[in-house]
Amino acid sequence: MKNSSPTLIYNLFPRVFKTIDDWSSHVEKIASMNFNSIYVNPFHTVGGSKSLYAVDDYFKLNPDFLKPGADPKDFSPLKKFLKKCDKYNIQVYMDLVINHTANESVLVKEHPEWFKKDENGNIVHPYAIDPANPSNVTVWGDLSEINYDDNPDMDGLIAFWQKMLSFYQDLGISGYRCDAAYKIPSEVWKTLINTAKKRNPKSKFLAETLGCTLEQTMALQDCGFDYLFNSSKWWNFEAPWCIDQHCQFKSIAPSISFPESHDTTRLSSDPPGSLHMQKNRYLLSALFSKGLLMPIGYEFGTPKGLHVVNSSPEDLSEKKWDIQDWISNINKLKLNTDILKEEGSWRAVSGYDWDLLFLIKESNHNSGSLGVVINKDWHNTRNISEHEIPNEISAFKALIQPFNDPNEKRPNKGPLFLSPSEIALFSN
Repeated sequence: MKNSSPTLIYNLFPRVFKTIDDWSSHVEKIASMNFNSIYVNPFHTVGGSKSLYAVDDYFKLNPDFLKPGADPKDFSPLKKFLKKCDKYNIQVYMDLVINHTANESVLVKEHPEWFKKDENGNIVHPYAIDPANPSNVTVWGDLSEINYDDNPDMDGLIAFWQKMLSFYQDLGISGYRCDAAYKIPSEVWKTLINTAKKRNPKSKFLAETLGCTLEQTMALQDCGFDYLFNSSKWWNFEAPWCIDQHCQFKSIAPSISFPESHDTTRLSSDPPGSLHMQKNRYLLSALFSKGLLMPIGYEFGTPKGLHVVNSSPEDLSEKKWDIQDWISNINKLKLNTDILKEEGSWRAVSGYDWDLLFLIKESNHNSGSLGVVINKDWHNTRNISEHEIPNEISAFKALIQPFNDPNEKRPNKGPLFLSPSEIALFSN
């Protein structure tokens, strides 16, 4: 079975640009790094909190991203950007935020019956409970939660989402990151996804499920999602939980790894803040799953994190390094290597209580296998002698050290020298 091309996503964060018109100037650079997809966070009008995820009107562009005096109902700037992406064969993804709206949303005004109410009839704000400390509850007071439990007009609500999806499909957007997908009933997702794919078979839906329970994730089985997001970003190679989750969830859909996201701190500002660690987490994302996502600024080690309210173009001005060419080569390696085009199956062939971790990724489509060794030490070089390499790994014929040159293969013989945090590959 031939593997389909993996989805390699560049997250273009709208608040670090002055206007939508500036997005287009970034497309050629993104394409040169061999990304085939661009994901843009919400670009709709927002409520009083100004958070990108506090959507006010799904059919208007955020004035913060437009030239002064521009009409938010005029989608010409977005159309221009989409046309530029199409020129470079880049699929564009947008956020599908349908679990809540801004308190000031037009839907709250026009359809208050679509929202959850408390015992006093007040609209409920969404919240999250810290699983490690149930007394720690975060309430998003700027948001109003949509009712999917006993909505008296569920057909009307779904019809509205269908209208919105159709609108953006007609504009040329065919990819959707489904925010907090686990909060939406599976039957709703099935309806929306099936209908969208009938309108455009190339449509893709990515389920954001981070932080939810196993049961909530498994409930998305057979909904039609093309990808889930995984938690490999937080794997420190000290326990098998990441591989266990990979095995559990791949029956739902292949996954997308990311070294950091708009919700996390910048890796370059976290200890050790090294270029080696920057490469470690990106390479792990490229190897671990079928898809990957990288946020804007990662290629430069930008230390200031992305923020849904406060980010500005100046936030990208500080650059610790430039690894655009290296990322381009890693993406090329992924696109040209069959075993890296699929989700595959992972297993460890060494213990987790060692300073090295040896892994094997095996194909589910007769595309062979790949050996991996990780130097778990962030600060020190590791010399690996032949007798330390497990037999299953030493059986591979070629060695690649992508930290240095992703295109160079050499015979798998002799001692191996790994830089701090370095990942090396063994291939047949």
